[in-house]
Formats: sequence, C-alpha cells, structure tokens
Amino acid sequence: MAEYGVARFALPGDGESGDQYLVCCNQTGILVAAVDGIGHGAEAASAAKAAIDILRNGIGEPILSLVAKCHENLRSTRGVVMSVASVEVIHGLMTWLGVGNVQGVLVRADRKNGAQETLLLRGGVVGDQLPQLQAAVLPVAKGDLLVFATDGVRTDFTRTLSPLENPQRAADRILKSFSNGSDDALVLAMRITGIRP
Repeated sequence: MAEYGVARFALPGDGESGDQYLVCCNQTGILVAAVDGIGHGAEAASAAKAAIDILRNGIGEPILSLVAKCHENLRSTRGVVMSVASVEVIHGLMTWLGVGNVQGVLVRADRKNGAQETLLLRGGVVGDQLPQLQAAVLPVAKGDLLVFATDGVRTDFTRTLSPLENPQRAADRILKSFSNGSDDALVLAMRITGIRP
C-alpha cells in the first residue's frame, strides 16, 4: 500500500532524537505520523515515543480522537508537536492534521489535480495547549508522495519535491540539503502505491 523512506539527525551529545515517526498499515489503510518532542534529548524522545505508541495502538480510529488521546496521555511530559495522516485506500481519501510546526506536503502524481497540497498547521502543543482540532480530507491517488518534516528542516524544501523520486532518496536529499543543524531533524517521505479502484 505504501513505500517510504526516513532520514534523521540527532543533535550531537543528546544520545537519541526527540523526533520520531510512524508508518503503520492495516487492511483498509495507512497511518502516518511525524512527532517532535519539545526540546531535545531523552525527555523529548520519551514524549515523542509515548505519542507514537498511542497512535500505533489506535490505527483505524479517527485521527481527531487519536490526537486528543495523545494530548490526555502526554500531560505529564514535555509534550510534542505532530502531524498525522490517515489514508483510506478503499476510498482514495487522506485525512490529515498538524499541531505545531511539523510540515506536511502532498505531491500529486497527476499534475492535473494541482502539483502540491500543504497541510494547514495549528499552533499548540499536544500534552499542553491543544488547539481546536480540525482535520482536512483530500482525495489521493496511486503514486502521490506525502512528506512530513520536523522543524530541524528548513521549509523551502517543498519547492524541490517530485512524485517520481524514490522516497528514501527524497528523505536523504532533503535532510542533507535543508537541515538547519541546530535541532533534531526528521524527514519522512511516503509514496502511496495501492489505492483500490
């Protein structure tokens, strides 16, 4: 249903990255997320991993309720910012939302439908200050490329995207060319390979 690639950078000396990701499939769809724990180091990584666990265990649930569940369960942590997408392969629809500053871009394989869609991000922190959640729903097609990037990656990477690029090569290239080097960074690139007609 999907092929994906991930590239990560952890600040030297921190041990592990506070930026985590999830790509999880079941019979009907794909759940994709990029999560950035507030700050960096072990506490940020712990908060991000807790959010990923909640999402993984909730595949199939609406993403609004999953993000709300993350918010309730992360109150004792530093909190996270996150972007999440759920792809329904049977209907060819993607529901996505972002809280904080994890960029999301959908690059369409069929340019007639518009080259790119950008995720509308809402300010806030999951586990601390949750904004009113509102998800957007988009039609998706086989070959479309979804890219999530945390704030350790400069936002101008979006002008370099092609749906034809191998997802792992795309993630590696974006991280190498657009990482700001002053924060943990994560790039997740996923191509949708299966939409049922």
